[in-house]
Amino acid sequence: MATDWVGSVVSIDCGATLGVYQGEVSSVDRVSQTISLKHPYHNGVKCPVPEVTFSAMDIKDLKFLDIQNKVNKTSAGKDTATEPSYISTGRHGQTNKTNHSLAISNSSGLSSNPRKAILSLCFPLSPGSSNSRGTTQSTPRRSNVRNGGAGGQRSKNDECFGDGTDENLDTDFDFEGNLALFDKAAVFSQIDGASSNSNKLQHHNTQAEQKTQSYRHDENILEVKPVTYRQITVPQHGGKEYCTDTGLVVPTVPYELHKQLLAAAERWGLSLERRLEAVGVCSSQMALTLLGGPNRLTPKNVHQRPTVVLLCGPHVQGAQGISCGRHLANHEVEVILFLPNFVKMQESVTSEVNLFSKTSGKQVSSVKDLPMSPVDLVINCLDCHENPLLKEQSWYQSVADWANKNRAPVLSIDPPVSEQPQSVDAKWTLSLGLPLPLADKDSRVYLCDIGLPKMVYQEVGINYHSPFGCKFVIPLHSV
Repeated sequence: MATDWVGSVVSIDCGATLGVYQGEVSSVDRVSQTISLKHPYHNGVKCPVPEVTFSAMDIKDLKFLDIQNKVNKTSAGKDTATEPSYISTGRHGQTNKTNHSLAISNSSGLSSNPRKAILSLCFPLSPGSSNSRGTTQSTPRRSNVRNGGAGGQRSKNDECFGDGTDENLDTDFDFEGNLALFDKAAVFSQIDGASSNSNKLQHHNTQAEQKTQSYRHDENILEVKPVTYRQITVPQHGGKEYCTDTGLVVPTVPYELHKQLLAAAERWGLSLERRLEAVGVCSSQMALTLLGGPNRLTPKNVHQRPTVVLLCGPHVQGAQGISCGRHLANHEVEVILFLPNFVKMQESVTSEVNLFSKTSGKQVSSVKDLPMSPVDLVINCLDCHENPLLKEQSWYQSVADWANKNRAPVLSIDPPVSEQPQSVDAKWTLSLGLPLPLADKDSRVYLCDIGLPKMVYQEVGINYHSPFGCKFVIPLHSV
């Protein structure tokens, strides 16, 4: 019966390792359990050998692509042969009922399925088995179970779970071998060679060279003009220079040039009252930062409000300090203003005192009324540019002694130029517009923007470019 299938076109699946073969059945050997195909194709490619033989252990699945039905009918004294017919698997169920497959099914006692029939012819199984990939060793195991052999329970387990193990699982996948099959250099060379535009290739190489360069997080990758750090030039130099955090050079100016600058600003409409307001805002902002800023001034910390003592004289510098105190009091800071009693004061001082009296701040005129315990900050505005003789007065000396003994940090606003050291040791010094050549000391110098236009600087011969950037108060460092 096995020879009846010779000439049929079949597809044999031998698993992932051997692949799929197609060809015409040339021979079937039931004894050795082999099947041979002539004119074979392996995975769609014609094989170089004319014939391939498969063992039952290698076949995972078998499909009929074309069945050549040759049945020889022998009658009494007459031999008649039917014409060959080709049956596809799509009409397989209808044809098996009427033609040669029915004869095979009747003779072999198996299903009418041609695939099962040819497998049963090549690789016989015991009755009742439906495994088309079974082996001859399965028959004794099953007979042992039925006969009640010694290993009956174990044979049942082997029959259920031990059959059909994929041997390919024991073989590791060769990643290096598969990667070696892909030649990246050759593929990219083909891509580059297929490109007709050579400019694109040059642009790609240029970008690759640029990517090799590394930049800092604060470095600009665009080409810019060289930075000029000396952007402020003055006609009269004060003899000392400072630099900002960004490296810009800020020269000092003598007091006479600074006085001319303020006078030019007043002629253009920047009056003394407006300048006092600008100085008060900037100095109070710096003082709030020194007091702790948002970490200190919060609604949850109202029981620990900072205390600031303002030491002001009866002059413009004192009026600047009073303006600063008014802004501090508006920000819920306890402010104590010291201002000596004078029969006649400047109008700017009187105006600032009237505004300060509308706040919650406290004003005193005697040193005895100042707190004896250390405060959070002392702001010194006792000194004057025009009248250096104030230092010889008794009230001045007593207030300076109190400030030095209080052990509180001192902020000095617009101190005058003097060869002698200041009466009150200041930790911070705030200059206005452009710094003055102050004496060398441990005080940290800050610069305040009072809103002078650029044309005002040019009027007095100063080539000016703002060094403040996005701030109104910046630190200065000695060069």
